[in-house]
Amino acid sequence: MAFGLMMAHATNNIVNDITDFKRGVDLDNYFRAQYGPQPLTHGLMTLRQSWTYAAVTGLIALAVGAYLVYVRGTWYWRYWRQASSLCCSIPTRREHPLKYIGLGEPAVLLVWGPLMIGGGYFVVTGHWSWEVVWVSLPYALGTTGVIFGKHIDKVDGDRSKNIRTLPVLLGEHNARMVMLGMITMQYVLVVVMVLFRVFTPVMLVVFLAWKMFTTALRVFNQPRPAGPPPDYPAEAWPMWYVGFAFVHNRDFGLWFLLGLVADALLRSFHIL
Repeated sequence: MAFGLMMAHATNNIVNDITDFKRGVDLDNYFRAQYGPQPLTHGLMTLRQSWTYAAVTGLIALAVGAYLVYVRGTWYWRYWRQASSLCCSIPTRREHPLKYIGLGEPAVLLVWGPLMIGGGYFVVTGHWSWEVVWVSLPYALGTTGVIFGKHIDKVDGDRSKNIRTLPVLLGEHNARMVMLGMITMQYVLVVVMVLFRVFTPVMLVVFLAWKMFTTALRVFNQPRPAGPPPDYPAEAWPMWYVGFAFVHNRDFGLWFLLGLVADALLRSFHIL
């Protein structure tokens, strides 16, 4: 299952590169081409090669999905079909990729939370659980925040190319405030679930990421600097908000995962 998800993610990234290249988005030193190689724009791959890679990874993902359908039966087939239709068919239509119409960020939240974690739980156990869907949200907000931070970083470039991400639609200041809310909600949701006994108190271990949380709050409370500060890695520029969002999610995600393992062990031994 994990391998299938990885192949599906790879397919999405390759198709995204192809779509942007055919639309001319990555030309003229666009944000994406500044901090790393874009295979098509920089001539590292041809369109034919990119489509070939997308076909191979996509077919592998479909094969894994077909096996899971076989293992879990008709109910899983309906779930898998509807989820894949919602999250895959719309963004691959050349005229309406989700990030061009303000739906890319909500799609990331849906995929990285309810669909992957909730669906993964169903594949492993054979049972759908709305509680697991709720449990998935703290981490899903973090991964969505990484994309959100990157879109704030390139809001001017996206606006000039008529790419209507949520930060473009909201405006830079409002988008930063939304990002602050998303990061904060990661901790609020954990506390609420501890209070309602969805989690044991051991899940409060996520607050060990507090130092990076306060750093991210400070960064997102301020406009983006005109250039990299002296202590900022020069090779990471022009990424700014996305960098802090990524490091915070890395720290939070690590403690969240360790907390889940500890929570499961404590429950299995009836300690809490």
